[in-house]
Amino acid sequence: MSASSGIPRPRPLRRALVAVAAALGLAAAVATAATAPASASAPTPPAGWTQVFADDFNGAAGSGVNTADWRYDTGTAYPGGAANWGTGEVETMTSSTSNVALDGNGNLLITPRRDASGHWTSGRIETNRTDFQPPAGGKLRVQARIRMPDVTGAAAKGYWPAFWMLGAPFRGNYWNWPGIGELDIMENVQGLNTDWATMHCGTNPGGPCNETSGIGNSTSCTGTTCQGGFHTYAMEWDRSTSPEEIRFSLDGVTFHTVRADQVDATTWANATDHGYFVILNVAMGGGFPDAFGGGPDGGTEPGHSMAVDYVQVLQSSGGTTTPPPTGNRDAYSAIQAESYDSQSGVVPEATTDTGGGQDIGSLANGDWALYKGVNFGSTAARQFYARVASGAAGGVSGLVEVRLDSRTSTPVGSFAVGSTGGWQSWRTVPANIGPVTGTHDVYLTFTSGQPADFVNVNWFDFGH
Repeated sequence: MSASSGIPRPRPLRRALVAVAAALGLAAAVATAATAPASASAPTPPAGWTQVFADDFNGAAGSGVNTADWRYDTGTAYPGGAANWGTGEVETMTSSTSNVALDGNGNLLITPRRDASGHWTSGRIETNRTDFQPPAGGKLRVQARIRMPDVTGAAAKGYWPAFWMLGAPFRGNYWNWPGIGELDIMENVQGLNTDWATMHCGTNPGGPCNETSGIGNSTSCTGTTCQGGFHTYAMEWDRSTSPEEIRFSLDGVTFHTVRADQVDATTWANATDHGYFVILNVAMGGGFPDAFGGGPDGGTEPGHSMAVDYVQVLQSSGGTTTPPPTGNRDAYSAIQAESYDSQSGVVPEATTDTGGGQDIGSLANGDWALYKGVNFGSTAARQFYARVASGAAGGVSGLVEVRLDSRTSTPVGSFAVGSTGGWQSWRTVPANIGPVTGTHDVYLTFTSGQPADFVNVNWFDFGH
């Protein structure tokens, strides 16, 4: 949750972002846990992993959390910190068991309440420990099995449940956000069937991490909605890869990855060279709900709980993840768009284009994809071709741009694209580019005057 003022960029809900075809399978235990009973225990760690923290929230109905593990945040701000928790949310957080309590069936309930005068209260807890980080060359996995507040539509206006983490240097300072890092494993607003995951870092506003939006993506719950059943939300921070990366998943399916080379080395180090602590809360109102209609208002129903079955933190001393591709691409042969080395805002998905396979979709203003080591040879390339499709609404369009060696360098070429008649209605679009020779890292960047998705890309190449 962007508790210090970050608000993940809303992603249009034009199509399910589950991206099953892009799933990077995780431990079978995670998938099993996603469909287990409401009172399931934290899963047994897979081979090679060690459990370093867990709470199954077992205890008598109406009792509070174990304060050896958790602390309550109370009031409307950290001591000396930004008002309204830095987000504009309107509730007062309490340690009352009317807001934070065990249900007696192995779940924690965080429940927003509204009194007769219209004032909201809710709950926010965070781990006492601030040392959660992967070992050198290893991995950290932080996961929780959660049912979001079971309320939708107008009755859900203003609801903002979250499961997230903040960098340890924030504790006691409260003014060094976003540089110290924030990892939003699950955020939801307004009772939508959507899970947002985001990394915040760098400087605010703007900066290398596009604050206050951060580097984020979203997906949808399947089987049951996010509100209708328990789902497993996880973050895996992997120091066994090069570059280091942080992956976010829903029910064992990875839908968002942030890699160290997406930002400069100092920004990444400031956000990751320390431990983190874990937070669970349900806010009411604030910047993120405002982006989806606002609230709470008189039609909002109080009393709907976020239910947390367990929180678990695992470590692995070594990894087996295969590093991403590192170049040796021929500029004059089709480069599959889904073969990127790094990206922001990109969602791979199955395509019906000739040859099948995958395209990259959900491309909107500010998104980008990196393809390392593209060899143009000694005879200059002067043409760029991309296979694109768009089902964007009337008046929505944008640029597909080619940049070399930096995503902020001046484009060497671009073309504009609007609707092609559908998100799988493909056409090959040519564009002139400035002469390019040698080997370069190629960035496809996407720029639009509207926030909506405007293009999918299947492949691209270059010509003389």
